[in-house]
Amino acid sequence: MQRPFPLQYIYICYVTLPLAALSYRVIKDMDMAFVEVCLRMLLVFVLSWTIFHVTNRKKKKATKLADVATEERREGGPDVIIVGAGVGGSALAYALAKDGRRVHVIERDMREPVRMMGEFMQPGGRLLLSKLGLQDCLEEIDAQKSTGLRLFKDGKETVACFPVDTNFSYEPSGRFFHNGRFVQRLRQKASSLPNVRLEEGTVRSLIEEKGVVKGVTYKNSSGEETTSFAPLTVVCDGCHSNLRRSLNDNNAEVTAYEIGYISRNCRLEQPDKLHLIMAKPSFAMLYQVSSTDVRCNFELLSKNLPSVSNGEMASFVKNSIAPQVPLKLRKTFLKGLDEGSHIKITQAKRMPATLSRKKGVIVLGDAFNMRHPVIASGMMVLLSDILILSRLLKPLGNLGDENKVSEVMKSFYVLRKPMSATVNTLGDSFWQVLIASTDEAKEAMRQGCFDYLSSGGFRTSGLMALIGGMNPRPLSLFYHLFVISLSSIGQLLSPFPTPLRVWHSLRLLDLCLKMLVPHLKAEGIGQMLSPTNAAAYRKSYMAATVV
Repeated sequence: MQRPFPLQYIYICYVTLPLAALSYRVIKDMDMAFVEVCLRMLLVFVLSWTIFHVTNRKKKKATKLADVATEERREGGPDVIIVGAGVGGSALAYALAKDGRRVHVIERDMREPVRMMGEFMQPGGRLLLSKLGLQDCLEEIDAQKSTGLRLFKDGKETVACFPVDTNFSYEPSGRFFHNGRFVQRLRQKASSLPNVRLEEGTVRSLIEEKGVVKGVTYKNSSGEETTSFAPLTVVCDGCHSNLRRSLNDNNAEVTAYEIGYISRNCRLEQPDKLHLIMAKPSFAMLYQVSSTDVRCNFELLSKNLPSVSNGEMASFVKNSIAPQVPLKLRKTFLKGLDEGSHIKITQAKRMPATLSRKKGVIVLGDAFNMRHPVIASGMMVLLSDILILSRLLKPLGNLGDENKVSEVMKSFYVLRKPMSATVNTLGDSFWQVLIASTDEAKEAMRQGCFDYLSSGGFRTSGLMALIGGMNPRPLSLFYHLFVISLSSIGQLLSPFPTPLRVWHSLRLLDLCLKMLVPHLKAEGIGQMLSPTNAAAYRKSYMAATVV
């Protein structure tokens, strides 16, 4: 094909030469004023030439990047780049690779993570893990079986178990474990597939062309700055994601601070229960993360935390938190502190989900959506998202088709609602109920929740099915929250209603609405209240699976 005539030659022929001739005539025949005008015109031409030259260089650079991307794909480059090899990145890599995609996973640190979040898999999460073919990743990590919740308040205790439900097609039990061991198993599983390339490196930025993400720039383990190109990039690098800021306008809200440590060489009296203490100012919990290790955790609401380094935090725990822990658990709770176990502090955050405003990229996990971690269901939502997304992407032959991928993401955003909206709403609502208060309405709601879980029967089994991800149905959640509120109001009004008790009852009802309304707005009223969406989700993603 004949190359187009360069724009620079047109300028030379039709602008420069006439200007030169004109300048000669001006110098010869015209006065100096006209010469000045011509010189100004010449200056304008020089500036125009410079602008065209710089623009041409940028176009050549962009074309070169696109050519490199095309060359990489032609020579066996990846179909998908995944930033982050935690639970989400590793599980997604395995799911996409099983569908025949070539996947390049870039993880900042390939060592075993040391975290105190992501240590509990709800029954619903185990079912979704099995749907992805990753159920064996909970084996050989000394994971402990969980059958429910053991709740303590003001010297009383109750046990609430996950129900045996014919509508739930998996064993109704969860698993406690060390998060790092689970992540390493997922990484091993993903990297066992020949079309997964798992590499240690720090992603610095996304490579974009006309608002479309084409790949990433990253520093590899040797310290070299390099690039990787693919039709689709998935950002799954956790709650501290730096890339998220350039993809959507979401801001994570810090709601509280979780403080935790490990008590080693000990075992709880009921190791199959998550022990939740309704303490002040919020809650404390203990659970068996391995056959010999117990996670001790509590929450503080203030930003002014005692210092860990000078021992203030350990003293605070011993003097303020430990006395609220039941005697049967207190020795285990204090053992880690007495033995100098490392105390970790992490922020509890919440952030609604919004789709990326740029094409060629998808955001998942805590970089996409967060809720309070008290019901330990973040991984369950993430696995649900991965299962939905991988099935939607499977029929696409070309992941570089931006329009089709955009349509997939719109469908994904709707299909995830039954699980994500249920967990997001329940997590934040349950956390607000657990916060201690001198306000009579709030304390009545707190007591009402304890009584509800203690009552047994449909009430307990229904709420535990929601907590365990066994019944992801927002309408069912609304029902239980309103029943808890009405039961609490009944307690407030007894033995007979007075103006003050009626006032507190109205405020309690207002508290319930304040828990629900923000989530209705964020998740979508129609999508949360639609029974057909929840039924379709259960049929598509929670159908019978052989254990």
